[in-house]
Amino acid sequence: MHINQNNIQKTYRTMKHTKIKDLLNAEVLLQEINAKGWVRTFRNNQFIALNDGSTINNIQCVVDFENTPEETLKRITTGAAVSVTGSLVESQGAGQKVEIRVSKIEILGDSDAEKFPMQPKKHSLEFLRENAHLRVRTNAFGAIMRVRSVLSFAVHHYFQSRGFVYVNTPIITGSDAEGAGEMFKVTALPFENTPKTEDGKINYKEDFFGKETNLTVSGQLEAETFAMALGQVYTFGPTFRAENSNTSRHLAEFWMIEPEVAFNDLNDNMDLAEDFIQYVIKHVLDNCKDDLKFLENRLLDEEKQKPQAERSEMGLLDKLNFVLENNFKRVSYTEAIDILRDSTPNKKKKFNYIIEEWGADLQSEHERFLVEKHFKCPVILFDYPANIKAFYMRLNEDGKTVRAMDILFPGIGEIVGGSQREERFDVLVEKMKALGIDEQELWWYLDTRRFGSAVHSGFGLGFERLVLFVTGMTNIRDVIPFPRTPGSAEF
Repeated sequence: MHINQNNIQKTYRTMKHTKIKDLLNAEVLLQEINAKGWVRTFRNNQFIALNDGSTINNIQCVVDFENTPEETLKRITTGAAVSVTGSLVESQGAGQKVEIRVSKIEILGDSDAEKFPMQPKKHSLEFLRENAHLRVRTNAFGAIMRVRSVLSFAVHHYFQSRGFVYVNTPIITGSDAEGAGEMFKVTALPFENTPKTEDGKINYKEDFFGKETNLTVSGQLEAETFAMALGQVYTFGPTFRAENSNTSRHLAEFWMIEPEVAFNDLNDNMDLAEDFIQYVIKHVLDNCKDDLKFLENRLLDEEKQKPQAERSEMGLLDKLNFVLENNFKRVSYTEAIDILRDSTPNKKKKFNYIIEEWGADLQSEHERFLVEKHFKCPVILFDYPANIKAFYMRLNEDGKTVRAMDILFPGIGEIVGGSQREERFDVLVEKMKALGIDEQELWWYLDTRRFGSAVHSGFGLGFERLVLFVTGMTNIRDVIPFPRTPGSAEF
């Protein structure tokens, strides 16, 4: 990384603090600098490992303990915020190019060493979740959150540089895009003496919006209306599901990326999804080298604790490059079912869910088998049975499959789900009737099929699922700042 020395010198002249990342990358030694951050360790009353969050790497600060008040030395504890002033010099120790020779140190705020939970030792992930407000001070979570930030930027840059319009779809909605019914209700009605209708049901006409409303599970339907005017749009915002599931793959609050493109058919949609996901992964590989290397080493240490048979065949960086270096194999659902039905783990009943007939809803174990064992590359499955997919997916001419697509990745299974949308008014209405979806509730959605309807497609990518894949973490609660799960809305 090239550092503009003029800017650094200007920073030092005014004695504003300089990021540790810039100091570690400085090309010249400097006489008077100031750095601020949090103490990771303090050894021998002399050596501070200081980190400010700009990089996973600490800078060593060498304190003149003979000329530093004892009271100050006592307050230099793990977790303390400090300001150090001194010279950037060549390091005398191994593993670092430069260090700060401290001439002045100031303790910023209070620090209670005995009570600070994030001591310099290995903590369980469960313990860190219980201290989510402080876990980002650890190396692992600092790395995860920097990667998450870079991925977020890459998402916006990809779409903005290609002429997509960013659309903020409603968080409060009166529709259920998925038809699942597992939504959080939004109400201003009192819980005591709740107004009721004559037949004893809750009278939502007296509620704030005059109707039953929920937190959104998806911005897709609203995004489709904008695609029918702006051509290509995307959403990137929070979504909510009230699924009472305490698993490593589910959150009650998470972020979704949902592009919708007018005039794109299913093949165009698959092209877009593949190009998009390879772009954001390459961006993070190019811009988060230190963090990814740390996370890879962390994952290797974890793998060593597992029995040989349960260890992953690919390291983290291998897995990311696997996605970049391989074209995604496109396979119909019907072909995939034939492969799975005839596979050794299915015949020997090694799968938890045995594939017996066409129409089965594929599980993660089946998806991973196709990617990791059979095709050995990322896979896009398409043309799923209509009865296991959402109402808005375009019905094929066979009358039993829809133009759906799922992208499958190693170690995680499905990461993207999308489809060509049903643009034919009559067909969409018939599908809604068959599923008991009220046309009046989605009158505005049907209007997009009444007026200027056109072929269009889109997909959804759960952002946390992407961060999970890129960081190598195994629990989705560890890739979002403050996880919301059943029985837990702390912080």
